[in-house]
Amino acid sequence: MSEIIKKATRDSYGEALVELGGIHEDLYVLDADLASATKTAYFRKTYPDRHIDCGIAECNMMGVAAGLSLTGKIPFASSFAMFAAGRAFEQIRNSIGYPGLNVKIGATHGGISVGEDGATHQCNEDFALIRTIPGMVVLCPSDDVEAKAAVKAAYEHKGPVYLRFGRVPVPSLNQKEGYRFQMGKGVVLKEGTDITIIANGILVNEVLEAEKMLAEKGLQAQIINIHTIKPLDKDLVIRSAKKTGKVVVAEEHSIIGGLGSAVCDVLSEYYPVPVLKIGVNDVYGRSGSARELLRAYELDSESLAGRILHFYHQG
Repeated sequence: MSEIIKKATRDSYGEALVELGGIHEDLYVLDADLASATKTAYFRKTYPDRHIDCGIAECNMMGVAAGLSLTGKIPFASSFAMFAAGRAFEQIRNSIGYPGLNVKIGATHGGISVGEDGATHQCNEDFALIRTIPGMVVLCPSDDVEAKAAVKAAYEHKGPVYLRFGRVPVPSLNQKEGYRFQMGKGVVLKEGTDITIIANGILVNEVLEAEKMLAEKGLQAQIINIHTIKPLDKDLVIRSAKKTGKVVVAEEHSIIGGLGSAVCDVLSEYYPVPVLKIGVNDVYGRSGSARELLRAYELDSESLAGRILHFYHQG
């Protein structure tokens, strides 16, 4: 068995940009004075002529990215999720989304696992904001392998794409032969008949660990990784809901407007079943280590197992 590698998906983002930059001369990378943190510094070191530091001016950076795309370049505009999705939302909506430009937004440091930076930097609202923009693809990979594949898929996709990456190292779950990334397609990681558990990002690993605890209690859970929040894999969601009759969605995001809401939108229309949304419960984050915060907000594997078991047995 190959060794399980732990890596933050922000590192994967930086490495993927370098790999793609060596193949595609039209790939440009923009940053807002955070290249060391977003890991676009890897690209800057290798291809300095195609890296643009826009300074602490995220809104302007989105405008620059829009202009580059109109010249035939494929820009990746990079910043923390809080600044990309939050501060620059209007520019993304009107300058990139409205004209449907071929701009990619690399948003690192998503969710509460940003850790000690605290609530101001812990973006738990980005999926809710960005998925409302017509034509925008929204991706949240679960590990190193998936993150690199998502960056490649984003480059190849014609149109705007938002990619969320994390700060905390996570196990490489997809380090296996035959792995294939398909934008808009969920992945069944484990078959089950009693309950469906859908997750994305760093919570995929937490859910897989929780599943082991649930299995010890006799619960056979179907585990699905939904790396593409928009467009959502409606067919897979509906098919699994019909199979198990109950659905749990776990994400490192507010329970309002994220993956859980997207899943509920589909099921309420096509196949209503009981759904439990697990995420950040309409509160702000706080300072602490990533692991401490996952426990505090009941997003760690032990808390997930307990909440899912209770939901399953409550009828």
